[in-house]
Amino acid sequence: MALRIRELDEAAAPACDAFVRAFPSATFFHLTPWARVISKAFGHPTYYAYAEQDGAVVGVLPLARMRTLLFGDSLSSTPFCVYGGAAATEEARTALEAHAIDLQRRLGVSVLEWRRLEAPDAGWTERPPLYFTFRKPIRLTGDDAKDMQANIPRKQRAEVRKAIERFRLTSVSDSDTDRLHRIYAESVRNLGSPVFSRRYFHLLAEAFPREHDVTTVLRDGSPISAVLNFHFREEVLPYYGGGTAAARAVSANDFMYWEVMRRAGRERGATLFDFGRSKAGTGAFAYKRNWGFEEQRLNYCYRLAEGARIPENNPNNPKYRLFIAAWKKLPMPVANLLGPPLVKGLG
Repeated sequence: MALRIRELDEAAAPACDAFVRAFPSATFFHLTPWARVISKAFGHPTYYAYAEQDGAVVGVLPLARMRTLLFGDSLSSTPFCVYGGAAATEEARTALEAHAIDLQRRLGVSVLEWRRLEAPDAGWTERPPLYFTFRKPIRLTGDDAKDMQANIPRKQRAEVRKAIERFRLTSVSDSDTDRLHRIYAESVRNLGSPVFSRRYFHLLAEAFPREHDVTTVLRDGSPISAVLNFHFREEVLPYYGGGTAAARAVSANDFMYWEVMRRAGRERGATLFDFGRSKAGTGAFAYKRNWGFEEQRLNYCYRLAEGARIPENNPNNPKYRLFIAAWKKLPMPVANLLGPPLVKGLG
């Protein structure tokens, strides 16, 4: 039978997700529940599609449109996610890309964005190096001392030991996204960034009940840092995390990421740690390198309508410096009120 491109519907979702879990180059961000999360949390229309041949799924393409007055209009694969583009066999990938280009034309969208790990195909405009991901294998045996030595550089091992032995930090693993959000909101406000809504975190937990957990670090029973983790195949992806003002002085984040690594490896059999996306020249970029991770460039690429430019909705853009400085001074209730409407265009 001829290959056909179809719009995602509820009936096709299980087969599409089964394909994603089995296809080597597919990622956690190709799973179909993201369509529901993006639509409900941010109000963005989604255009998820899949390729079918001989009754079987042979490719998936997550797509969502972000259109805001402040940040423009784009069709992205995929906003609020690190990786995207078509995950498909060769023939299906070509057909899905053609489908997306035609959809861009029909919708009148100025920018089509592919968030790729691989090099872009001919005809796409590549973004100059900006975003990098950090991934490396992990190996855990059950012996803390040996596992730390095998997976963490010496300086970070010292910080983790200090957190445990000197500051007596402990951790819990559960699904408390409200507690996470309180910590995360303070952390991103201090960085000058708008916060996601609490509802977004709820939706993620509901959409991925078996694929998520929250690691929270406690000092004397009080939470001081936390991170939302995703689990996909043998990978663990700490995704949304932060710490309170008290966290840095007691090495809470170092301890937190060790706990994520330790728990994922021993309790879920994870063999790869995906530290996520960071921008070149930032503190997060340097922090991940200090943890022994080597950066891998993300080859984000674009199809641009005439006169359109690659979006630069990131903190490195000089025009946002005054905004960032002012945001850091906002009271937390104000930042939590104003942040969610703004961040919906910053996916």
